[in-house]
Amino acid sequence: MKITDYFSNRTPLPVRVLQFGEGNFLRAFVDWIIHRMNQQLNFQSGVSVVQPIAQGMTDMLSAQDGLYTLYLNGIKNGTAVSEHEVIDCIQRAVNPYTDFVAYLAEAENPDLRFIFSNTTEAGIAFNAEDQLTDAPPASFPGKLTVLLYHRYRHFSGDKDKGCIIIPCELIEKNGETLRDILLQIADHWKLEEGFSKWLTESNTFCNTLVDRIVPGYPRNRIAEIQAELGYEDNLVVEGEQFHLWVIEGPAAAHAEFPADKAGLNVLFTDDMTPYRTRKVRILNGAHTVMVPVAYLYGQEAVRESVEHPVLGQFIKKAIFEEIIPTLDLPKEELVQFAEDVIDRFRNPFIHHLLLSISLNSVSKFKTRVLPSLLEYVARKGQLPQRLVFSLAATIVFYRGKRNETAIPLNDNKEYLDFFAGVWAEWETTQNTAQLAEKVLKLTSAWGKDLTEVPELTNLLTDYLSAILTKGIESAGKEYHLF
Repeated sequence: MKITDYFSNRTPLPVRVLQFGEGNFLRAFVDWIIHRMNQQLNFQSGVSVVQPIAQGMTDMLSAQDGLYTLYLNGIKNGTAVSEHEVIDCIQRAVNPYTDFVAYLAEAENPDLRFIFSNTTEAGIAFNAEDQLTDAPPASFPGKLTVLLYHRYRHFSGDKDKGCIIIPCELIEKNGETLRDILLQIADHWKLEEGFSKWLTESNTFCNTLVDRIVPGYPRNRIAEIQAELGYEDNLVVEGEQFHLWVIEGPAAAHAEFPADKAGLNVLFTDDMTPYRTRKVRILNGAHTVMVPVAYLYGQEAVRESVEHPVLGQFIKKAIFEEIIPTLDLPKEELVQFAEDVIDRFRNPFIHHLLLSISLNSVSKFKTRVLPSLLEYVARKGQLPQRLVFSLAATIVFYRGKRNETAIPLNDNKEYLDFFAGVWAEWETTQNTAQLAEKVLKLTSAWGKDLTEVPELTNLLTDYLSAILTKGIESAGKEYHLF
């Protein structure tokens, strides 16, 4: 039995949402949220999905009438939970590469109110080769400009026919960036000024921060899942229990998209900066602090590291005692977010390898951990010892071996060459203070000369010496960090 046979009595919904992207994340995040709003708030919104690139999944979606099963797996209220439901808000799927007329017809829909997208970070970019006459333009902004221009002309510039546009691409100020590119395209194509005015005055572009781990299609256990479900579903998608959507937009947009009233972790704000900082410093920062320490300790994955009796305490103290004190949101919000992060790290349904997070660890330390380290010094007048210890572990990690086993380092050539050079020199001189100083003076990596931070060179040298002579476990215990 197919999913379309199993759920053949669905009620059609008016299409109020146009969605660029049919991949796992949007189906496990945005479409799930709309589905819940339909259930809890009588939101009455169907989704039309647009395939943003030539190769995609609209045929598969159409074959299943837009239906698919979502599994949410993770820690919920302290317990490991796996639950599933059929998401039924997608009403149709459009491939502009094979049916451009159907794509333009979406612009003529009087009910259309929301536009969502997730076309990867590279998707929001200006492409000078796009033309108004392309069917379709290559880029996502080009496609969106064509569609909105068609809507503008079809409704004769009606101010009430603009849309609330909420991109989910993981770039800073994604809504503002997308708006500016659309205006750039309009100017490049020499479209009338009235359209540019309509773009900015009749449409609302929201900046967003999205957060949910979505492993995607469970290829390794799909036979087991379909046996459990009792029907065939080729679009099963798995996500974690946790979700967060911060939307920077006006009160009017919140009133029209009141997802929080459905009990969802969707937050409207007039400034998302502190929430982005919170995510980068706590979630991403904890990952970056954890990886070199746990890997050198002998661990392989995130869950095992967090649940380890020694490493787990190290990670929690780094978060609660050294990262949270550098942030400005209310403490109870920061603590709750951090506790959610720990639960996410403990998710028994996700096997997240430390080495997979170690990619580009130098730039990750700069953006995710160094701001906390420097802010801690500014506020407390002393060094955050666990963050500094993690920096020492990162330097030892870039030595390229754990005991006698090679570590597959993955970073840009400049940093790999630098660390190969300083470690080769250390092998000859055994001068750990010189090693620490050279790393801290790598301004291309850190954006500043870190030897200027009081006592950092000395403490880093002590930690490096202890790790190199005694190993990571004994070093951490000697300095009471474990």
